[in-house]
Amino acid sequence: PRIMGIGPVPAIQRLLPRLGLSLDDFDRIEINEAFAAQVLACAQALGLPDDSPRLNGNGGAIALGHPLGASGARLAMTAAYALRRHGQRRALVSLCVGVGQGLALALERP
Repeated sequence: PRIMGIGPVPAIQRLLPRLGLSLDDFDRIEINEAFAAQVLACAQALGLPDDSPRLNGNGGAIALGHPLGASGARLAMTAAYALRRHGQRRALVSLCVGVGQGLALALERP
């Protein structure tokens, strides 16, 4: 994408049809907060309310940390742990990557 930080949006939009799922199928949605405004822009583009309890339920990277080079691992582990702790089934994890790229990952507990 031309806009820095919006990369999670097309990544999520490409992942969901491959899985046959929609945003409504996820108990937790984690979008890495490179910047506070960035996650709000992504939520808006995805049609998620910015106050959704499913969105960055632990406060996101601003609260938990944004370790350069390890943000994806931190996001995945935070989401996996939260699924187990809350007895939830699915989490959607996404982050922006340099040069406008994005990544999305779906996690599911059996």
